[in-house]
Amino acid sequence: MRTKKHTTPIRLLSAVMLLGALIFASTADRLHAAGTAEEEMTFGMVIKYPGTPYIEAFIYAAEEKAEELGVRLLIRDGEGDAQTIMNHMDTFIVQDIDGFIMAGAVDQRAIVPGVQMLNEAGIPITAIDTSPEGGRVDYFISADVTGQSALAAEAFIEGIKDRNGGEVPEGVVIEITGDVRDMYTRAANEGFMSVVGEYPQLTVAQGDGQWNNIDAHERASDLLTRHGDDVLGIYVQTPDIMGPGVVEAITAANRNPADYGITGTWMGPEGQELIRNNQALGIVAMPAYVPAQMAVDLLYRLVVGEDVPQLGDILEEEGAVWSPAEVKESPWADEGLYIELQAPIVPLDVDVDDPRLWENRLNHLW
Repeated sequence: MRTKKHTTPIRLLSAVMLLGALIFASTADRLHAAGTAEEEMTFGMVIKYPGTPYIEAFIYAAEEKAEELGVRLLIRDGEGDAQTIMNHMDTFIVQDIDGFIMAGAVDQRAIVPGVQMLNEAGIPITAIDTSPEGGRVDYFISADVTGQSALAAEAFIEGIKDRNGGEVPEGVVIEITGDVRDMYTRAANEGFMSVVGEYPQLTVAQGDGQWNNIDAHERASDLLTRHGDDVLGIYVQTPDIMGPGVVEAITAANRNPADYGITGTWMGPEGQELIRNNQALGIVAMPAYVPAQMAVDLLYRLVVGEDVPQLGDILEEEGAVWSPAEVKESPWADEGLYIELQAPIVPLDVDVDDPRLWENRLNHLW
């Protein structure tokens, strides 16, 4: 656990952000501070694309928090396309929104001109999932992709040892990546290689799964055919949206998924099923509900002039899987802060059915 620089005053943390801790002023009091009903606050939010559970969790949590605060929330589908996202940004500026949430994009560099337009318009920005790689993003809220990917890679290596008499033999490991344009893909690969690179007897064979099960299935199938019995394990950067496709490729090759020790980050309900069926060794449960709640709450605080977390603060909630969260300088945007949440490896750190996980908290959605 990190050494605390100083602890954030408890008034910085919202009731829902703390998952039920009643430590804020009432919603009615906060709405009074924002103005009358005729001055309704409006936030814009762009998602990468709809349909996947983690994005549905973003939407649900953000809408829930916005309703609590009396904020109007406009959600638009970015379609995974930078130009579409920037068009939405431009429209939001014309609509004179009060704050903007960037909830995922494929190419985080290509959308920087849109971020800069929002900056020039004086509209505060929070980001979840991934951060724009330029401009000012007031807060990016996520677990450390590189660090958590390294933890998943450590579990991956331990799985290889367990299946090979405590040794890491010479062989091939497959890494199914996301879209190579995405900062998440690069960060996840950096974490994976920081561990696997310590074993020169391993050859890494990459396949671009493009953040979907169809491409992940095809890449895994091709690489299993090419490398055959030399494959010691398969690492999937995001098992929630690529793991089922990889498992299907393994079973289609008349092999047992348990023999490949699948690990990665982002569990989702899809990853839960893989774990329950002994088709994945362990998956980092990246946070989705809490970041979206924080993103709305922080925008509100910025607009009404309430206290917000500062560089070096530590946000804490006893028993929460995301706690403690350190506030750091953003390593991606030109300006802004990064709230680094924690994330457990399931089932190695917490049980797959732990009620603190967003996948279980929101299981009524799927």
